[in-house]
Amino acid sequence: MGWDELCLLDALAYLEGFMALVTFVALSSVGSPYGRYSSQFPGLQVPARPAWFLQELPSMVWPLYECARPAAARLGILPNRVLLAMFLIHYVQRTLVFPALIRGGKATPMFSFAAAVLFCTVNGYMQSRYLSQFAVYAEDWVARPCFLTGFALWLIGMVINVHSDHILRNLRKPGETGYKIPRGGLFEYVSAANYLGEIVEWCGFALASWSLQATVFALFTFSALFTRARQHHQWYHEKFEDYPKSRKILIPFVL
Repeated sequence: MGWDELCLLDALAYLEGFMALVTFVALSSVGSPYGRYSSQFPGLQVPARPAWFLQELPSMVWPLYECARPAAARLGILPNRVLLAMFLIHYVQRTLVFPALIRGGKATPMFSFAAAVLFCTVNGYMQSRYLSQFAVYAEDWVARPCFLTGFALWLIGMVINVHSDHILRNLRKPGETGYKIPRGGLFEYVSAANYLGEIVEWCGFALASWSLQATVFALFTFSALFTRARQHHQWYHEKFEDYPKSRKILIPFVL
């Protein structure tokens, strides 16, 4: 049974890697289907707060479930516990904190919401089961350069992501409507500082875990968020004549 599930986890990883490429091509062609662009996509829509809570929830529930199971064979090892905690911390923030702080927010098209629920369910299962049942690390893995570098990137990325979301939430004063140019933090250098933070975060997680499962997750994150960042960058330039010309899309001074 264990070998069969490990094969399943590997197959899901390859599938997620393939879907990263499909997502990149699809979003490059038709654009992002939620947020400020959701009005371009007809059909049922889910209000912002419940959409974010429900779609992120599976990726919070899976690691909690694994932690509660007495049969979580690998969670007796410190590196496995730390890596699973890194994954869980992100999704506690995205499931419980981020939705509660949303001010207004655009509704999410039903098909986009359903796709996000599916992704978080499958990816949450894949990451949680791999780390709790199959990932093998030496006890001193948490002291090795690979883990320490990855952990530092994960932490820096999460701080950038949370801080950038805070900037975006506070662009408008009470009673104001419409869009404004983000100022402060890494928004002085890129149009999508929040996405840069999340990409750095999951690249760090992939480096710290050194696994196929985490690597394809980082690849999928980049595929989805880079295309959206590029769309944001173009939208800002079209909407604001005074938008800073020196800002890059996602990587300061480079891209």
